[in-house]
Amino acid sequence: MSRLLLVAFQPIEADQGAGFAAKLGLSFDILCFAGPASTDLGAETVRYVEASELPPADALAGAIVSQGQTYSHIAAVSSMRSKDVLARVAGSLDAAMVTDAIEIVSESTFKRPIVAGSVIATVEVLATPVVLTFRPASFPAPLRSGSSTLEAVPIDTHSEAGRVCASVRGGSRPDLSQAKVVVSGGRPLRDAETFEAVIGGLADALGGAVGATRAAVDSGIAPNELQVGQTGKIVAPDLYIAAGISGSTQHLAGIKDSKIIVAINKDPDAPIFEAADYGLVADLFDAIPEIKRLLGK
Repeated sequence: MSRLLLVAFQPIEADQGAGFAAKLGLSFDILCFAGPASTDLGAETVRYVEASELPPADALAGAIVSQGQTYSHIAAVSSMRSKDVLARVAGSLDAAMVTDAIEIVSESTFKRPIVAGSVIATVEVLATPVVLTFRPASFPAPLRSGSSTLEAVPIDTHSEAGRVCASVRGGSRPDLSQAKVVVSGGRPLRDAETFEAVIGGLADALGGAVGATRAAVDSGIAPNELQVGQTGKIVAPDLYIAAGISGSTQHLAGIKDSKIIVAINKDPDAPIFEAADYGLVADLFDAIPEIKRLLGK
């Protein structure tokens, strides 16, 4: 019997994944590693692990394998962590794996972007179980209904291959991959202090998260965890503001699912304007302070 195990590394990922589960059309359970997830998402059972911090990927994978032996599908929201962990799960189960699914054709056939999103591939999986990650923006959240059985489960999260050396918690800004508003900046910001003052200032005024291009990260202007794009984080906010970003193919691949894209660039021929819903040809150092002034910030 086909059945789905939806893995969540934080409770909000269970909410984001419920739309995928509903579209797949299988009965499903949720396994959440950071405390209880919502019990009205349509899952039969919500299993959860109380953990002060997430263990290394090999320990997470081992825990998922121990819980996932009877499922035909194991899935999680696309993120750097899920791709790392679920790849290990697929290897342990000798299973097929699909990453970044954006459409379900059948229980065994999925569509996913390749070549930086310029081509959509249809992938048929011929082995079971199917292990996959998916982009939540492609699957609208279902109507909440019912009440799942809530069950705390003891899971061995000991790692043989790694250990947590340090844990750094972010400030009050929302997580980049979960935020409804993202403000990103590129190399024109010059240095880390300017980046934080300008891009961080606008993000704070809008209650959003901060992102950066690969060029800004490589230049030391922004930290690696803020990189948006094919080689960074895939985001799908309600509003994405790209300030001083030319619009490379790899960056556009990471923002293509955003509902509204606003571009601010003084070069009218910048490729970002082709992807933007709204474009402002202006110097970001003039435009952003004016936007903040209009916002009363």
